[in-house]
Amino acid sequence: MGHREDLLEGAKRCLLEKGYARTTARDIVAASGANLASIGYHYGSKDALMRQAVIASTEEWGAGLARMAAAGDEAERDADPLGRFAAVWDRVLQRIATEPQFIAAQVEVLGLLPRDAGLREAIGEVLPEGGEELLAAFEGVPDTEADPETVRVVGSFYRALLTGLMVQSLLTPDRMPTGRDLAAALRRVTTGDVPGPA
Repeated sequence: MGHREDLLEGAKRCLLEKGYARTTARDIVAASGANLASIGYHYGSKDALMRQAVIASTEEWGAGLARMAAAGDEAERDADPLGRFAAVWDRVLQRIATEPQFIAAQVEVLGLLPRDAGLREAIGEVLPEGGEELLAAFEGVPDTEADPETVRVVGSFYRALLTGLMVQSLLTPDRMPTGRDLAAALRRVTTGDVPGPA
């Protein structure tokens, strides 16, 4: 790897270990083995590098999430939509539970968006792509097959649920719902059916 890649990897490590706002240029240099001047040369500023670290980390996590969501067996793929919904969410919730540093970094970044125009713009440029990936993961369809309106509406639903569950995992990790709980809630919201005791 060259200095550019080393810096990005170092910034991604700092994002997990120290958080977005607390990471300094010297922290990145220490984590990457590069020199201080190389941040400006390759990225323009520490903030620009950290924005790239957020985007790269999020894309990597999203790709892993898509692989995990798609890992169901044939019986699951043949299940009714709510059964598939529950099974996929169980795997996603497991991933959330095992990566608290990543989740904390993501939630921190969300909190900074109203006050950091550069960060908001950088995230906004890649956010629509996440809707296609989430739709593909949860519905088992290639991300190229979904029409833009479905991506906008349904992808936004999955993103909202995912973001909310990330926040909830930091607040009340011992009271997280299961995929079955989420499916029961969705059934109640859409049909008015009140689930009985399990």
